Amino acid sequence: MTRERCPWPREDPLYLAYHDEEWGVPEWDDRALFEKLILDGFQAGLSWITILRKREAFRKAFKGFEPETIARWGEKDVVRLLGDPGIIRHRGKIEGTIAGAKAYLALHDEGIPFSKFIWDTVDGKPRHNVFKKVGDVPAETPESRALAKALKARGFKFCGPTIVYAFMQAVGVVNDHLVTCYRHDEIARLKRKTLPKR
Repeated sequence: MTRERCPWPREDPLYLAYHDEEWGVPEWDDRALFEKLILDGFQAGLSWITILRKREAFRKAFKGFEPETIARWGEKDVVRLLGDPGIIRHRGKIEGTIAGAKAYLALHDEGIPFSKFIWDTVDGKPRHNVFKKVGDVPAETPESRALAKALKARGFKFCGPTIVYAFMQAVGVVNDHLVTCYRHDEIARLKRKTLPKR
């Protein structure tokens, strides 16, 4: 029996697996959220499948997206990454990743877990939308605009409201699987985790 899905993964096996197993599943891990935000920033101007195909190369190049490591990088590391054919070689986005790692650590030093910073946008509870077709899904929302503004104020780069909304969809802050997609109800039934306290 063929299960009905959102139309965007098409027939690409990698994209289908991402849709079926990852997209829209609430993510609460600080480092994983940081990675996904950075990768969404690298997606700017590109398609997500391009990033998805390069994700393992990104993870290797950026040392598992450990903010503590990335925050110490300088020009030598930027040049090294600009020479890596496995990733998107964009100086601004690479430098933005280093800035983001520093911003992430600054939050940590203030006692604010990154997951709390992200999830407070929706009061810690995933939003389950009921869109029937792709054209109904917004490119940005008041919440994504607010989170984008908060991230930029903290020093994160490449995090405009459209990028941030794509990030919110990916990490399950909002459930934007179409109501006709089998994953919509599966994700809506997932148990909510407790946010870390500040």
